[in-house]
Amino acid sequence: MFAILRSAGWLVCVVYSTIPSFWLLIHSRAEYWRSRPYSPFVLLAPLWAAMWLVVALLTAPWRAATLYVSTWEWAPALLLFLLGTWIYRQSAASFSLKQLIGVPELRAGRAEPLLVNSGIRARVRHPVYLAHLCEMMVWSVGTGLVVCFALTAFAVATGAWMIRAEDAELERRFGETFRTYRNRVPALVPRVR
Repeated sequence: MFAILRSAGWLVCVVYSTIPSFWLLIHSRAEYWRSRPYSPFVLLAPLWAAMWLVVALLTAPWRAATLYVSTWEWAPALLLFLLGTWIYRQSAASFSLKQLIGVPELRAGRAEPLLVNSGIRARVRHPVYLAHLCEMMVWSVGTGLVVCFALTAFAVATGAWMIRAEDAELERRFGETFRTYRNRVPALVPRVR
């Protein structure tokens, strides 16, 4: 049972760890993707799958190395899972499916030109990425796998870079409205008021 959970945790972290790199490709070259006559997903989806394969191959030798083995760690992991799920739900409540999958970044003129800064986005600018981080921590804490913690650290590092790129792209699209929002609302960790 725990071997299956550890394998699942490793694979989930492989996929989640590539999300910032995938979005960095989009946000750092948004104008390029918008100028394409075809859907950018034709290129981006296979590229993302290739990222999974590369990360899986690079981390496979360490997929069994653990920092600890305990069933008690699944209690805080469950709390992180519930928190991440709640954040995902709150994120989807004020965002359209088009916004969640990146249509505004990829297809000019085919999405609502609207900066959403209500709901959970009034407390944190990038709640989906915060939910991703919670879900990676579920598997890191629950399994105790060194590779899950390493992949989480990798996702945090590339995520910080990606958030800067996304914020720059949002600033180009929304100007002063976004600058005011960015100064008022933190990127990932909500302020305690």
